[in-house]
Amino acid sequence: MNKLLATLIATLVTGAAFAQTATAPATPATPATPAVTATPAVVKAEAKAEKSVAAAVKSEAKVDAKADASVAKAEANAVEKKTKAVKKSAKAKADAKAKVAKADPEDKAKAQAKADTAGVKAEAKADKAVIKADANVATVKTEAAADKATAKVETNAVKAEAKTDVKAAATK
Repeated sequence: MNKLLATLIATLVTGAAFAQTATAPATPATPATPAVTATPAVVKAEAKAEKSVAAAVKSEAKVDAKADASVAKAEANAVEKKTKAVKKSAKAKADAKAKVAKADPEDKAKAQAKADTAGVKAEAKADKAVIKADANVATVKTEAAADKATAKVETNAVKAEAKTDVKAAATK
């Protein structure tokens, strides 16, 4: 359910982003400066800049997709581990109650005490598994966010370097 909800929200946000970019006026890839004439060096630098920026953007998108996939995988694994832990806990409690039901009338109190202890231990173990799974998801999300931020910074650096290369070619 959570995965479905996350997918729907992501689709909504992505759709809104595309709708905004589609209605925005088109901006030129390179700033238009009237003082710069299109010399062969400038044209070559602009082509090289566009190629490097496109590669950086593609790389950033790939990193983003990989990070999102790792988060989705971690969340799915966490749900699976939580479910397994809760089922195991419930089975342990049921087994303990079954032992109480089978116990002799004079041993019922002792068996009930054992069953209660087993139930508490099973719940504690399940809670630990849930906490560990949630912590793992949080770690993966943090790493994914860091990877995305690093990729964005690298893309911005390539864009800035491309701009300076074009300016340098114009001054030659």
